[in-house]
Amino acid sequence: MQILLVEDDDSLAAHVAAGLREAGHIVEHRADGREGLVQATCETYDVIVLDRMLPSLDGLKVLAALRATENATPVLIVSALGDVDERVRGLRAGGDDYMAKPFAMSELLARVDSLGRRNATVSEPSDHLRVADLEIDLVAHVVSRAGRRINLTLRELRILAYLARNAGRVVTRSMLLENVWDYNFDPQTNIIDQHISKLRQKIAHDEEAPLIHTIRGLGYVMRPE
Repeated sequence: MQILLVEDDDSLAAHVAAGLREAGHIVEHRADGREGLVQATCETYDVIVLDRMLPSLDGLKVLAALRATENATPVLIVSALGDVDERVRGLRAGGDDYMAKPFAMSELLARVDSLGRRNATVSEPSDHLRVADLEIDLVAHVVSRAGRRINLTLRELRILAYLARNAGRVVTRSMLLENVWDYNFDPQTNIIDQHISKLRQKIAHDEEAPLIHTIRGLGYVMRPE
């Protein structure tokens, strides 16, 4: 699932993001309430994990602003304020679930999965992705285009799957580093450019139209030409 984590405690955020990624989820992290709100309105997520007390904009205000725009993404509120009144406030503000800190990572994963199932659509299974005539089977690790089998390394498959899940949206270098390499820093190498270049060659032979495009100064986007 695609998950937005809005949490200003760097240590806790790193722990939660790592746990979610290990469980197979794609995670985008923001440490500020206002930035979290912008991210939540610009992108599509399956679940939002939202801290109650945030700098710039309080978690409940973020939630209220989301619901005011008819954004129905399931929200799991996490907060050090765990008494009954605070839980009720969070749920009445539009939260779908509420967890008090500290919490067990296993319980957070279970609650995120529950919210994701509740929000699941019947369109396309998450383990099978398609962009134009390119098909990705994440269970069998099979990639094909117009019936042509494409052999990829595991890293290339992870990059391609991440781009496909975000088809039509710009994917930045930092997003790839965090979600494919699990780096929280830029190693200052051309490792991403090398992998993208190889992917382009493999998925666009001869007369096939390119699917991976560079957005200068921003990153990459996957879409039919």
